[in-house]
Amino acid sequence: MKTHIETIDEYINSFPEDIQIILSKIRHIIRKAAPEAVETISYQMPTFRLNGNLVHFAAFQNHIGFYPTPSGTAAFQKELSPYKSGKGSIRFPLDKPIPYDLIEKIILFRVKENRQKKENRSYIEQ
Repeated sequence: MKTHIETIDEYINSFPEDIQIILSKIRHIIRKAAPEAVETISYQMPTFRLNGNLVHFAAFQNHIGFYPTPSGTAAFQKELSPYKSGKGSIRFPLDKPIPYDLIEKIILFRVKENRQKKENRSYIEQ
């Protein structure tokens, strides 16, 4: 993989086709759940921002890393129990089906959370 990636398309295209399909599907799920989110590259991985950081994701040799912030993992502890996870990170192994429905739920949770934070900031600033 190149050492400096500038776009999500460039990132996805740097992987083999089977991984490109997974990454593209995750990107599509995020775009659908958060159409107004801004795409960028941060920490050399695809990142979506909506009133702050929304989620990051990345491909590794044996897993897809998904980074929905600590609140995004804490809110889905039970559903995430089959996967390795840490504070704000989840590993979806490539030798198992990717849980796209769970990814969508987590993203929708993060969208709601970030919108609420923005509303709270707007209220405080008044």
